Amino acid sequence: MSKDNKRRDSKGRILRTGEQQRQDGKFMYAYRGRDNKMHYVYSWKLEPTDKLPAGKRECKALRELEKEIEKSLNEEVAYHGGDVTVLGLAERYISLKTGVRHNTAAGYKTVLNLLKRDIFGSKRIDEVKVSDAKEWLIKLQQGGKHYSSIHTIRGVLRPAFRMAVEDDLLKKNPFDWELSTVIVNDSVKREAVTPKQERLFLDFIKGDKHYSQYYEGVYILFKTGMRISEFCGLTLDDIDMENRKIKIHHQLQRTREGVYLIEDTKTTYGERILPMSEGVYQCFQKLIKKRKKWKVEPMVDGKAGFLVLDKNGMPYLALHWEKRFEYALGKYNRIFKEELPIITPHICRHTYCTNMAKAGISPKSLQYLMGHSDIATTLGYYTHYKFNDVEKEVRELERRLSGE
Repeated sequence: MSKDNKRRDSKGRILRTGEQQRQDGKFMYAYRGRDNKMHYVYSWKLEPTDKLPAGKRECKALRELEKEIEKSLNEEVAYHGGDVTVLGLAERYISLKTGVRHNTAAGYKTVLNLLKRDIFGSKRIDEVKVSDAKEWLIKLQQGGKHYSSIHTIRGVLRPAFRMAVEDDLLKKNPFDWELSTVIVNDSVKREAVTPKQERLFLDFIKGDKHYSQYYEGVYILFKTGMRISEFCGLTLDDIDMENRKIKIHHQLQRTREGVYLIEDTKTTYGERILPMSEGVYQCFQKLIKKRKKWKVEPMVDGKAGFLVLDKNGMPYLALHWEKRFEYALGKYNRIFKEELPIITPHICRHTYCTNMAKAGISPKSLQYLMGHSDIATTLGYYTHYKFNDVEKEVRELERRLSGE
């Protein structure tokens, strides 16, 4: 893969969405038809000017086939600027998205359901002005939609209208502006907890008669920075106790219909091996030791041996852990005068990353540990320094330079 993370063929050419080159050199294009099923076409050439490999029969180039498919789909849906509604455009854009994960697909479905109910969805795309788009999103927020939900909605419509512009149906994208300049960002900022707050919460969990059963999981989340879905997906095969390594190469999810499934990590960078500290090693030992053995091990997409199971013998999900954190924190704050801030599994990850940055680990090492695809995300944690952190580093640097 190239440094810019774009997929390329054997000649270094950037591959478009849906395009792939197989190991034998043949190109493939995957697309979703009007029947909502996946279809595939193949060619030994990407562009018409490509030379045909020796011994292969003459064929149309992949991108010639793509144009024919595009034209056919366009004709099927009467794809003309004056006939397409906002809903129709969104449906078309989503139909061309391939290989999306179930969470993304669920988000698409939510947006489409909103457009089906809202009069804005029936509006013709050539009648939507910039002011209309802004006014609609403002009304959504005034009607109770949060910034994050509106961000998702605009995340579908902005590229959908961009597609319409690229197809020469429109001259301008009415959603091509910064969201934060129009609606209020009411998202709750996720703040890392302090070392003292982390210690107080862990000590409370460990000493509480009920919540102590979750101590090992909470400790591991605080001390490894794993995504909660990655932790839930861990199996006995992923824990190398001899070499003290944690192998992360998938995550556990559950659809809205209640179906458990194994998915790849959030990004390819999410596949990593984490070292165990002594404390994490001991917690894994205890989790494995107290893990109840079932006559029939639950299996999800061919994987079994999940570390934490519920009373029905099914693996714990992110939602389960989030609720345990919520209830434990509520109990702590009812008992003690000095309340703790919101603590969730994701804040454990946030806290770990911040603590590692303050401890002086290099950005590239921290990027690897966190499984971030973009180094800019990792570097953001190095901006969480307070004056005391900076002063400490400056004094240490001064001592080194002076030879003390």
